[in-house]
Amino acid sequence: MSDHQRFLNKVVIVTGAAQGIGRGVALQVASEGGQVVMADFSDYVDDVLAEITAAGGQAIVVKANLETFSGAQSVVAKAVETYGRVDVLINNVGGAIWMKPFEEFSEEEIIKEVNRSLFPTMWCCRAVLPEMLKNKKGTIVNVSSIATRGINRIPYSAAKGGVNGLTASLAFEHAKDGIRVNAVATGGTEAPPRKVPRNAAPMSEQDKAWMQQVVDQTIDRTFMGRYGTIQEQVNAITFLASDDSSYITGTVVPVGGGDQG
Repeated sequence: MSDHQRFLNKVVIVTGAAQGIGRGVALQVASEGGQVVMADFSDYVDDVLAEITAAGGQAIVVKANLETFSGAQSVVAKAVETYGRVDVLINNVGGAIWMKPFEEFSEEEIIKEVNRSLFPTMWCCRAVLPEMLKNKKGTIVNVSSIATRGINRIPYSAAKGGVNGLTASLAFEHAKDGIRVNAVATGGTEAPPRKVPRNAAPMSEQDKAWMQQVVDQTIDRTFMGRYGTIQEQVNAITFLASDDSSYITGTVVPVGGGDQG
């Protein structure tokens, strides 16, 4: 267990907890005494549960498709059924599926990108709100991206711009109800290869070139000239999720080495 116990007796939903930043957040929250509700549709989330329980932490898993409102509702319902309430929601599901110029995207691909990177956050916010309103308190952290100013992923950029708008407006609407809503705009982040690829198709030489343009542009725009680590993103997310940030709401915090997004 961590010396910091910022999440002691707090019920914290973490979406996309099977890998990457979501996994890091779930492990951190559990180590700080939180009761973690991990939502993901991948069975790899069971490995994270095993890690948490082995370390003496408390967590449960809910397998759900968060691109649907019913999936989001099922996660909130399970949290309330198990722990009695929801104190914190961390929306981490999202991620660009394709990297290529906008004119190369089909109609279907654009819809898939928005369904992946805007709707899970929108649905989970909507699903958790009645619980937080009932308790007259709550904290929401949305994971956005500095890619709102980026190349070769326009539908993703638009979806994350939507997340930023949702964050500010929801914070404004419900500050009177004791609910804080913030976002972390993640920069380029070093992560191990995904266990579940966002796009299973093999990359062509052209795909690799477009991807490299994204990497170059991301590093170019940072003051620090490097990608961040998963832990650097986790640190910012857990700060906003904790009472350490009690006077911060409606804010998108860029965690991109100086790139403001």
